[in-house]
Amino acid sequence: MKIAFQMDPIGPIDINADSTFRLAEEAQARGHELFYYLPERLAYDEGRITARGWPLTVQRVVGDHFHLGEEQTVDLGAFDVVWLRQDPPFDMFYITTTHLLQRLSPKTLVVNDPFWVRNFPEKLLILDFPDLMPPTTIARDIETIKAFRARHGDVILKPLYGNGGAGVFHLPEADRNLASLHEMFTGFSREPLIVQKYLPAVSKGDKRVILVDGVPIGAINRVPAQGETRSNMHVGGRAEKVEMTARDREICDRIGPLLRDKGQVFVGIDVIGDYLTEINVTSPTGLQELERFDGTNGAGLIWDAIEARRA
Repeated sequence: MKIAFQMDPIGPIDINADSTFRLAEEAQARGHELFYYLPERLAYDEGRITARGWPLTVQRVVGDHFHLGEEQTVDLGAFDVVWLRQDPPFDMFYITTTHLLQRLSPKTLVVNDPFWVRNFPEKLLILDFPDLMPPTTIARDIETIKAFRARHGDVILKPLYGNGGAGVFHLPEADRNLASLHEMFTGFSREPLIVQKYLPAVSKGDKRVILVDGVPIGAINRVPAQGETRSNMHVGGRAEKVEMTARDREICDRIGPLLRDKGQVFVGIDVIGDYLTEINVTSPTGLQELERFDGTNGAGLIWDAIEARRA
């Protein structure tokens, strides 16, 4: 098949952790032809969805992990699969790429389905499962946020469309910075904030469960660094081997059919203790850590699912 990857710059990636690299590596091993482009080079051009980029080959050599062919403009409608793999922020630029990629369907398979990526923001989709998530408010109004904090005391405040742990604050009940943080966030953004009851179980880790076509294939545990609340690996969290619990499987059983039905082939959910906190559909990670810990070739299972859909 002809495969295109819409992703962030390939040069700086960590080839021992990056899930997009692992997906490209697995596709190449299966004989698929790879093409790479940056999201800002996606275009609508007189009825065609085009991208300016490069034929791509990858290899697991640190510092020499990719080679590019001659730069060219391609019609993405001639590809079998296009991967939507750039990281958030989930802003209007990101949303516009989903509108353009959606126009490739049904001839070209876009993974994950861009219509539902746009309509399933990570911190909003969980609202469909209120019994699975911790007490939560999504608001821009400071009085609403203060009232929520008065009810729950210890809270986590974070930007609604952020990623990688950026802008996440733990506000214990005695902390007096809520108003200042609200002023800071609302001063540069019109977006609401999301506030959740603090879950002490996060000290033992934030579990990332990976689902392929709605079915869980395994999990890793991300443990915060000393003195940190955030467990994201972008900010120093440590990945550990972990087993899925009965509660993890219950959560996956509830959300899996919806994800599969809406074309969300590769999804990573976050579970703290017994609570679902995010459903990551934009650019989930964790494939390489899971493969190291459990020997599970998640990239292979993802390509099995894609190849079955194309067949």
